[in-house]
Amino acid sequence: MIARGEDRTDWSREDTDEEIEAQIASDPDLAVPDNWEELSVPGFPFPLPSRENKRQVTVRYDAEVVDFFKAQGRGWQSRMNAVLRAFVESQRNGGRSR
Repeated sequence: MIARGEDRTDWSREDTDEEIEAQIASDPDLAVPDNWEELSVPGFPFPLPSRENKRQVTVRYDAEVVDFFKAQGRGWQSRMNAVLRAFVESQRNGGRSR
């Protein structure tokens, strides 16, 4: 089918840009509070990063890892990002932690 240029996608059901933006706005894990710069993650001395310069990706984590972060409540994806960011920064600093 693909070689013939056919697929099973129902293009009449494709979301518009406005619908996508509304979905993003309604997702509590993507909501950025007005005072986001003042917020910090316990144990991390820097504020949570903004939504700017972020990319949506599909990844697979161990269930135990996801359950740990989700158990901490709203904002679990931002906390996962903060942990990964701290690791990246420590590696950039020659393996020394911040």
